[in-house]
Amino acid sequence: MLVASSAGAVVLALLLGVFVFLILADRARVKDTRAAVASLDSELQKISAEQAQLNATLRQPANAEVLQRSLLLNALLERKSISWTKIFADLEGVLPADVRLISVRLPQITSQNEVVLDLQVGAKAPEPVILFLVHLRQSPLFGPVDLKSTQPPTLQEPLYKYRVTVNYAQKL
Repeated sequence: MLVASSAGAVVLALLLGVFVFLILADRARVKDTRAAVASLDSELQKISAEQAQLNATLRQPANAEVLQRSLLLNALLERKSISWTKIFADLEGVLPADVRLISVRLPQITSQNEVVLDLQVGAKAPEPVILFLVHLRQSPLFGPVDLKSTQPPTLQEPLYKYRVTVNYAQKL
C-alpha cells in the first residue's frame, strides 16, 4: 500500500511539474502576444491621430471647396472605370438566346467597391429567364442574384418581364 501511494505521489509530482512547465511556457507566449497587440494598438492610435488631423485640415472652410471637388472627381473616375463593353460581353455569355435584355441601369458601386447591376430582362415564357438566373448564379463573374419584381405579359407587351440585381465582378 505504501509503495503504491509513493508511486502515485511520484506520478502526481511529475504531472505537477509538467503542468507548471506548460503554464510558464503559455505565459511567455501570451506575454509576446500582448506585446505585439500593444504595439499594434499604439500604431493604430498614431494613424488615427494623423487621420483626424488630416480630416480637420480638409474640413476647414478654405479647403472645403477643394474637398468637394476632389470627392466629385473621384466619384466620376470610379464610374468611368466601369466598362460597358465588358458588361455586355459578359452578359452575352450567360444570356440564353430566347431572353431579351430590356434595360441595364447605371451600375452602382457599393462601399466595398463591388459593382451592382440592375437588369430588366424579358422572355415569352418564364423558363428561359429561370435558366438565365441559374447561369448568373453559376458564373464566376456574377455574384448573388436578387429578383426584385416580375411582370406578366399584357396585350401591348407579350413578354414576361423580370427586374434583377446582381453583383458583378469587374475589377475597378
